[in-house]
Amino acid sequence: MRFPRSSGILLHPTSLASPYGIGDLGAEARRFVDFLATAGQSLWQVLPLGPTGFGDSPYQCFSGWAGNPLLISLERLVEQGWLDASALENAPRFPEHAVEFERLIPWKMSVLESATADVLGLGAFGEANRHWLDDFALFMALKERNHGIAWTRWEPGARDRNPQALDKYREELARPIATQKFLQFVFFEQWRELREYARERGVRIMGDLPIYVAHDSADVWTHRQYFQLDAQGNPTVVAGVPPDYFSQTGQLWGNPIYRWDALARDGYRWWLDRFRAAFEMADLIRLDHFRGFEAYWEVPTSEPTAVNGQWVKGPGAALFRAAKAALGDLPFVAENLGVITPEVEAIREEFGFPGMAVLQFAFGTDAQAPTFRPHNYPREVVAYTGTHDTDTTEGWWRSEGRGESTRSEEDIRRERDFAMRYLNTEGGEIHWTLIRALEASVADTVLIPMQDVLGLGTEARMNQPATLGGNWRWRYRPGVLNLELAQRLRELAELYERL
Repeated sequence: MRFPRSSGILLHPTSLASPYGIGDLGAEARRFVDFLATAGQSLWQVLPLGPTGFGDSPYQCFSGWAGNPLLISLERLVEQGWLDASALENAPRFPEHAVEFERLIPWKMSVLESATADVLGLGAFGEANRHWLDDFALFMALKERNHGIAWTRWEPGARDRNPQALDKYREELARPIATQKFLQFVFFEQWRELREYARERGVRIMGDLPIYVAHDSADVWTHRQYFQLDAQGNPTVVAGVPPDYFSQTGQLWGNPIYRWDALARDGYRWWLDRFRAAFEMADLIRLDHFRGFEAYWEVPTSEPTAVNGQWVKGPGAALFRAAKAALGDLPFVAENLGVITPEVEAIREEFGFPGMAVLQFAFGTDAQAPTFRPHNYPREVVAYTGTHDTDTTEGWWRSEGRGESTRSEEDIRRERDFAMRYLNTEGGEIHWTLIRALEASVADTVLIPMQDVLGLGTEARMNQPATLGGNWRWRYRPGVLNLELAQRLRELAELYERL
């Protein structure tokens, strides 16, 4: 699928400025959209918007359908009369530059639970989303009742979804279930309003659909038949990737792996529902770990790392043929990074999904590096300086952070020397050098992480794969979205015909 020539910014809403500890869907989100429009940027890419679970990762959510209540604007709730203003009078002081999830979650959730649930439109929302909302609300209420432990450790009646047990819990937990449904209504209303605000200003939203769902999720609890689990609901094999740029022992994600045979027998209905929901949230979608649809890395649950796994064939083109027949055009961007085979590229090309190119990867000795160099780009590609998984461009250039275990000092020296020759730079303002190189390229779509627009170092990195703790926390500080920055971006967008 050919996208119009454009450029945009990668920024997860949690990274917006806010006085209440985490970015939200309120006034600052609108200021960011205004900044994008002024800067000539017509795309805003976000990460998955679901309710985060393990490690606060947006790729480990309690649901593939639900929204994250932590993104709800409290100020907007006050404006609508659904929250008493006094609830915010003694709000804790949170750092401006980071999300302290351990402090934020108990405070914000207690405030949200004090909001009224008696609002017009809630009943219609519940009916329209019954296919996932009822199970999700019950799952979250049961999770709270069980002090947050995984569903496989609940009492057998709840764990195994015994109908009589579930009826009993629906009655006992009626109030927290209603609260969960109300929070989902509010999230989707605020997201709908924000998306409409962006559309009116010529800004499209690019969403992100993870290939896997978290084991501790309403999805797996409700649809055990679609996952490789034992009798108690525990995974028999888990997902990951083999040793790569980020880790010598690979990445052991721990997500349960699909029973693609069962999904196929049902006409991939579960996946078609996921795709449909994603397109209701965004104008185009980045398909995370696209190569996993062709073949995925399967690791026994007994393994401590991802080294001893094996490639297993996935559904291949059959899934996307079913999706195209049911949904029509599929505005997907295929995240085709890592070990990519001709079979993976054949599927991507059959459906015309643009792939990705990351400029930070262009200067190393990896076999894939030449494909990331702008002179080799096809037009149908989405090009990035870096992603949420890489270091910031300044941090990458200075190699100042925790470092990539697979890059030696000699690798870094050679990489930097080649980049200086290729980009005709001495290294000053390296983030703007990479931004200009992408804007000038033939790539139809260019996306720049906000950290690179601001020229921030490793302290602003969003995530380091294969690590736990300290990820997904970065926020920009209030006041950084100034006119000078917008004009500099707009000048490049005008110069290279991306308006």
